[in-house]
This record gives sequence, structure tokens and C-alpha cells, in this order.
Amino acid sequence: MKKTALTLALVAGVFSFQATAQQYPALPSETPEEFKAPVDGFDYIKRTVMIPMRDGVKLNTVIVLPRKAQHAPMLLTRTPYNAAEMVNHNESSQMESILAGYDNMPDVIVKGGYIRVVQDVRGKYGSEGDYVMNRPMAGSPFNPTPVDHSTDAWDTIDWLSKNVPESNGKVGIIGGSYDGFLPLIALVNPHPALKVAVPMNPMVDGWRGDDWFHHGAFRQINLSYMLEQVVTRRNEAHWYASHYDDYDTFMRAGSAGELARRRGLEQSGFWRKVAAHPAYDTFWQSQAVDKILAQQPVTVPTMLVHSLWDAEDIYGAIAVYKAIKPHDKDNKVFLVLGPWNHGGQDGDGSRLGPIRFNADTGLQFREQILLPFLDRYLKDAPSPEALAAKIAPVTAFESGTNKWRELADWPRGCVSGCTITPTMLKLGAEGKAELSASAPVALSRPAHRNAYDEYVSDPAKPVPYRQRPIAPYGYDEAKGQTWPRWLVDDQREASGRTDVLTYTTAVLTAPVKISGEPVAHLLASTSGTDADWVVKVIDVYPDQVASQPELGGYQLMVSADIFRGRYREGWEQARPLAANTPLVYRFGLPTANHVFLPGHRIMVQIQSSWFPLYDRNPQTFVANIFHAQPADYRKATQRIYHDSYVELPLVRAVN
Repeated sequence: MKKTALTLALVAGVFSFQATAQQYPALPSETPEEFKAPVDGFDYIKRTVMIPMRDGVKLNTVIVLPRKAQHAPMLLTRTPYNAAEMVNHNESSQMESILAGYDNMPDVIVKGGYIRVVQDVRGKYGSEGDYVMNRPMAGSPFNPTPVDHSTDAWDTIDWLSKNVPESNGKVGIIGGSYDGFLPLIALVNPHPALKVAVPMNPMVDGWRGDDWFHHGAFRQINLSYMLEQVVTRRNEAHWYASHYDDYDTFMRAGSAGELARRRGLEQSGFWRKVAAHPAYDTFWQSQAVDKILAQQPVTVPTMLVHSLWDAEDIYGAIAVYKAIKPHDKDNKVFLVLGPWNHGGQDGDGSRLGPIRFNADTGLQFREQILLPFLDRYLKDAPSPEALAAKIAPVTAFESGTNKWRELADWPRGCVSGCTITPTMLKLGAEGKAELSASAPVALSRPAHRNAYDEYVSDPAKPVPYRQRPIAPYGYDEAKGQTWPRWLVDDQREASGRTDVLTYTTAVLTAPVKISGEPVAHLLASTSGTDADWVVKVIDVYPDQVASQPELGGYQLMVSADIFRGRYREGWEQARPLAANTPLVYRFGLPTANHVFLPGHRIMVQIQSSWFPLYDRNPQTFVANIFHAQPADYRKATQRIYHDSYVELPLVRAVN
């Protein structure tokens, strides 16, 4: 009875409200159904179109044209990072201003008179379809569909060449990082209208040395990227920081797998694949872009752009160059190595952290190398300047001397009159390192009397990869997020620890130049059954630097990487290490083009953790480290035998 009475009262109230509301006229909305901004004074025209792919999926594509464009070439970037935002960095009537942000290089685009095209890849932001991280090639075991990024690029370029009347029908594709991976895939069965490709800092092999692993060690710092990039179409889910110091965030969670679980990453299809494939099996091998491109010659002029201090994709560009250059019969493959961080060629390249390069190397690259290169292949009538510009097969910045070198190929130390000689930097007693006059030798197990240095690696106190507190991974320097330039951090913080070995040469009396990849040759043992080995080649500055006092004694990493011991016998299968047994480890470090100047010293640092950039090795063999339990993490005594050395690609003058 009470319930019925209450219901009747509510109904009566609603009718009373409606009757009262109808006694008053509606107040007209001040918001138009559709607002059309006047753009007559703009120097560009913007169009948004949905371009159909062969399977019926339509991809959101933004086209920005100079207002008076005629017979203009098009410069395309395909991206998972929001096409609409990439061409709207600022509210402005000027094309150069709206493009002033990530991956656009507005000075090149505007000066060159290019039509800018940016497209959301399938499954992201305004595009239809399903998103798959670095979508595998169609027909592979991991992509049974008939479409991939190669077919999507082909269909997009086909549409653009036929449906942009202001263009000359020629398309170039450019981009960095993930957007650099996509130009590489466009080279697989390329469209005839694709005339040039510029992959910059590209993702190439996520296991061997780019975003997800390095030599088997997991780059757990990228868990936040995995979550934000994959779990929603418009990157609406966000990773949260539970501590001010990222070191604490990862330590308190334990394993990378446990932190991923706490953040909900198990809902992500990509994370589940990563966790299921910790070794270099067919899942990773079939997606390695250098292996894919090595199967066919490159027919499109291609400029690979590599950054010498790239904190994210330091492996990819060089790996692709090594894979495709031997098949380059028509001299269509070019390489640029610059003194930049990840994407640093887009902006001011005059310095990186405290390291100065005496000129804006980013601007030099864009004006003197990139723009003439694009003009030469995309313009119907290239300017005399573009035709006259000398674009060397390899343009490599030489750090230390701060000079650009124009070379015939890579690695090469000079134009002529020199040779690259593999040279041992021997690691000896009392922390001394010495360049050897003899050729590198194959290491073998030593007799028990052989000398060694040792340290205790404690997973409860891993070596930080940079000085703490470590700001959460990000790109906002105003918030202290200096991740993009951490590779030039001063390494004195590590060299002062008891769980880091250091070996240093005497003060150099003559310059020492290296060009190419250093190779670590370690003879090492561990009291555990698994171990990580981090090797760094470092330029130690003089105790005092008058021109820049803060560089006095500075320890600058020139090349460094990590190796997970369980893959010593092969990448495809993890195997436990024999405890307390000297074993040989050989692995390459990132490419360098550096001169150690007189008055400097060369240092090598060796350690067994690089945290929280990489997940901790339990130092007890477990089948899958993502599922390691607290009891698995144990201290281990690590020994580095004095037979060990770092092979340096030393540039020597030819007599």
C-alpha cells in the first residue's frame, strides 16, 4: 500500500513538472549545429578523408595543402599517434605553425612546398579496423588476414596519387620510431607512385635491440607504453605512477609480470604475446623488418636515419642498412648517423644534455641533406640547388671532434687513407685497460689460476640505470622527465658502486677513433644459474675542462648494452648457466663514430643489472622470468676474468 502510494505521488510530480515547463517558451541554444571557421586568410587548406582499403576498412587521413599548391609532391606519414593532432599542434592560420611538433619537420615541408598527409593506421583514433602492434605481414602464421601495413600503404598511395588534384602524383613516406617502422614496411612490394622513403629511428627488431628486449633482457620501462598504446583506440587509458621514483615502483612490484598484472595489462593482447614469447622464437623472428627486407632488393630511394644516442630504437636503422645495402646495385640506399637522441633530428641538434656539438646538427641535416634528397626524387623539376647538392651514401657525425663525414659506406673511418682494425681493449688487473697491438683472440675457459675481479650482484639492490630519483618515463622536461637524453648521463654514479667493475686506460696522448660496433668478449662466471651482463664503453673527460667546467671528469657513454646469460648458447632457447664455471659471452654493442681525444681516457664498466630500465634477473634459472617469484631472486658472486676484452673497431691510418 505504501509503495503504491509513493509511486502514484512520483508520477503526479512528473506530470506536474512537465505541465509547468510547457508554460514557458524554449530558450534558444547559442551553440550552432555545426560551426564552420572562416579560413580565407589561412595559407593552407585542410581536408579529412576516409581512404578505403582493399578489405573495406577505411582509414582516417588528414591532407594539408599549401593554399596555392599546384603539381606539388606529397609527403606521407602513417601513424598510431593521432593524425588529427599531428597536424594541429597550434591553432594558427600558418601551415608551418600547425605542423610544429612531433614527426613533421615543418621547415622542410613548408620550404619544399610539400602537401602534408598524415594517416591513422587501422584500429587507431579515427580509422576503422583492428589494431595490432607492429602488425605482422599478411600470410604469416601471426596474421592470417590478407592485409598488413604494406598493403595499407599501397592502397593509401594509390588513392592519393589519383585523388589529390593539386599534386603531381608523387608520394614520399617519412616518419620516426613506430612511424619509422611504417616506411620500411611500405618498401615491401611498393606502389609505383612511391618515389622516396625516409625511415628515422625505426622500430625493426623488438627482441634483438629495439623497444621490447635487448639481447633477451626485457625493457620493462615500456610497460606504460604497452598499456596506453594498445588497450584503447584513442589512448584513453593511462599508466599511473605509484611512487615518485620509478626505481621504487618497479622494485615494490617484484617482477615485470607482476607489475603488468597490477596495472591490468593482462587484458592486452600484445602483452599476453610478449609474456608468452620471452625468447627469440618465430614470433619475433618473423616480424624482424631487416630479415623481411633482405629478401628483396630495395627499389625506392631510401634514407635511413640513425641517432647515436637513441634511448629507444638504437638497433633498427643499422640492422636494416646491413641487411639491404649488399643488394643495393643501383645506389638507392643512404644512411645518416647524427648525434641525437630518439627523434632528435626533428629539432635543435646543437647539444644533448651537457654535450655540445658546436652547431645545430638537426638543422644542418634537414636543410643540407633531407630537403635536397626529397626534392631530387619528388619534384617534377628539382631546383638547381637540389640537383647540385652532394648527398653522400653515408653521412656520419663524428662525436668528439664534432665533424660531419661523408663516406662511401658504413662502417668506414674516413674517405680514404685509413682502415678499420678490430683491436682488443684488454681488461686487466687493478682496474687497468689497455689497447693491444695483437689481433683479437677467441676466448676459452681458463685454468683455475687465471686472475679475475669479482663483485656481488644483489637483486634487492640493483644498479640504477641513472641517478635516483628516477622520474617516471616521459618526455616533459618541465616535470624532470629527461628520459630522451639519459644515454649521455654522467656514469660516475655507477662507477662508484662496489657492484660495478671499472677498467680505465692511461691518459691518451693521441686521438683514438672508433667507427662501427664494439663487441664485448667476456670470460665470466656466476655463482647463480642465470646472469645479466652490462658492458659500457665510456669516454672519460679530463679532470678539468676550462671551456665547460661541469664536464671535468665527465664519464660519457659512447656505446653500451645488456646481455641475458640464459641465451649464451642461442637466442631461441633459454638454458641455465653452469654455476661457478667460467663461460664465454660475446655480444655486440650499438654502433659508434667517436674520437677519444688526447687528455681523455677510455673506460669500460661491467655490471649485472640496469634497473628499472630492464627487469631484474633472478640469478636463479626459471623458465620464464616474467613469472619469477620473490624466492627466486638471490645474490650471486660474479667474476670477470682478465682474459676478457672489448673489441673496438679502431680506425688506423694506412701507411
